[in-house]
Amino acid sequence: MLVVFGTRPEGIKMMPVVKALRASSALDVRVAVTGQHRSMLDQVLQAFGEKADVDLDLMTPNQSLAQITARVMTRMGEVFETERPAMVLVHGDTTSAMAAATAAFYARVRIGHVEAGLRSHDLRNPWPEEFNRVAIDAIADLLFAPTETAAENLRREYTRPDGILVTGNTGIDAVLQMAKILEADAALGMTLSERYGFLDSDKRLVLVTGHRRESFGEGFERICSGLASIAERDDVEILYPVHLNPNVRRIVSERLGARAGVHLIDPVEYRDIIYLMKRAAIILTDSGGMQEEAPALGKPVLVMRDVTERPEAVATGVARLVGTDPDVIRREVGSLLDDSQEYSRRARPVFPYGDGAAAQRIVERLEMELA
Repeated sequence: MLVVFGTRPEGIKMMPVVKALRASSALDVRVAVTGQHRSMLDQVLQAFGEKADVDLDLMTPNQSLAQITARVMTRMGEVFETERPAMVLVHGDTTSAMAAATAAFYARVRIGHVEAGLRSHDLRNPWPEEFNRVAIDAIADLLFAPTETAAENLRREYTRPDGILVTGNTGIDAVLQMAKILEADAALGMTLSERYGFLDSDKRLVLVTGHRRESFGEGFERICSGLASIAERDDVEILYPVHLNPNVRRIVSERLGARAGVHLIDPVEYRDIIYLMKRAAIILTDSGGMQEEAPALGKPVLVMRDVTERPEAVATGVARLVGTDPDVIRREVGSLLDDSQEYSRRARPVFPYGDGAAAQRIVERLEMELA
């Protein structure tokens, strides 16, 4: 079988699946990467000691969605002709995943979708992710839902109940595995502590990630305004690993580059981000993955989006939608920093997305189907 991914978040969440597949004596697995996120994806492969068997290397600067979709579909069609896999496994809601799944459908290759069934119920928000995940689920043969909520979405939409399996989220497998590595490896912990020695241990850390296309332009202007107001506090510092997309970097650098109390750094390796999440007081993000990871690490998470396809963390109370309104962002961060009882209520480990065994459940089902 062939596992396909192209972005850093996909790579992180598919690493536990790839490792479990490689450990299976019943399945022959090969990994293909599109290179939609080039350098950041390479960091993930290196961190987990993996390599691609097929590398399409399709990334070009500031590529449009239409361009990457066309290139992935064309090249993956060629790969399917050569590899002839019994099944292709894709993850989540990226353009790489949607295009690879569509190419597989055209090639009459069976499709498995990891992290199936997530829904915001607004096809244009988040854009284009909601369309991508709906499109993949419509043609997938096996639907690996991370939660019962996601599985129920699929049951309402499709008539393939035998193809739906609730597995938990593979991202939780990855974060728990990396957290254990960090706890066990004292030398690595010391290296990371020294690497981020510029952080002030007397101040509470707000860790920020933001990259969503729907926030390009005015959305990021508003986010930066909110961060600037938070940075005015003398008890807080902000660390923002800035996405490489020029639509993000330009605005963030212009608005926050000279702001005291804000550290802008390049994207970091996966082990670094887990270290920083564990160290942070608050996570402020538009990332789907961090909405899942932060609760598992006991960190309150503020989601800079208006809707989310991951309602489970919000339902527990540890996550909250804040959108891109700078006043709301400032107020919600301030509430957590200034109200110790509110912080304690929301800074607790919860596991609505799984127990760390999702990858094994996926592989066991694939063995039943393909072995």
